[in-house]
Amino acid sequence: MIVYFNGEFLSKEEVRISPDDRGFLFADGVYEVIRGYGVKPFKLEEHLKRLERSLREIQIDYPDAGKLGPIAEKLIQMNKLAGAEFTTIYIQVTRGAAPRKHTFPEEKTPPTVYMSASPGISQKEKIERGVKIILVPDIRWYRCDIKSISLLPNVLANQQAKEKGAEEAVLVRDGIITEGSHTNFYAVFEGRVLTHPMNHHILPGITRDIIVNLCRDLKIPFRDELVREKDLPRAQEMFLSGTSMEVTPVVQVDDWKVGKGEPGPVTASLRAGYKKMLADFFRS
Repeated sequence: MIVYFNGEFLSKEEVRISPDDRGFLFADGVYEVIRGYGVKPFKLEEHLKRLERSLREIQIDYPDAGKLGPIAEKLIQMNKLAGAEFTTIYIQVTRGAAPRKHTFPEEKTPPTVYMSASPGISQKEKIERGVKIILVPDIRWYRCDIKSISLLPNVLANQQAKEKGAEEAVLVRDGIITEGSHTNFYAVFEGRVLTHPMNHHILPGITRDIIVNLCRDLKIPFRDELVREKDLPRAQEMFLSGTSMEVTPVVQVDDWKVGKGEPGPVTASLRAGYKKMLADFFRS
């Protein structure tokens, strides 16, 4: 595999990261995951803008973050992924290598920049039949709006889901549903789509923005509104969204079924709208 590392294209095996890198020592960095369809990264500009925002929020100086698009496209070509159904583009930027100290390096330190492009994994079967989720306490920090590489709480939550035969762990903070360990979460009550309002408790999802626009176009009522854990059994439908999950129905929560235990009509309409949007993207 050919990757991009600190200004160079080289084989993944040649990459050498210092043990003093602050990403390794402190998880002091941010990342993005972009899905490519064919040779084209999807919603590239939006992902790079979110990367720039994350960098600003943790004060990493990397002015070239918004210029990584051509590198992503070149990685797809260099790794001969143009014929792949999906491509996963990964970007990570850390504060760089410096003597271990909790405060930022006093000397100007170049960030460590890594990018890769690899074949994506199809979620088609899960999207069509729906998935099971579990509910777990949200033990993350209070800046979940930053796409930080510090993901241990998410990893532990998703491992719990795997051990219980579920696709995703959906997080609960003070009785309120926030989001999934790597997705945004939605519940449908009487035809209205509700999801957690944008604040520091959730990541500003790129696919979440797509859902908002699709609801507007399809005239599906949408509201940024807190959803309480105790109210979930009343929901007729639930679904997840994310870069790889796209729009995925939830048909079971813990040991109980959502609605009839199958994808519902609102989720199906949004999924159809998403597929049409992708078809238009291919043709553009």
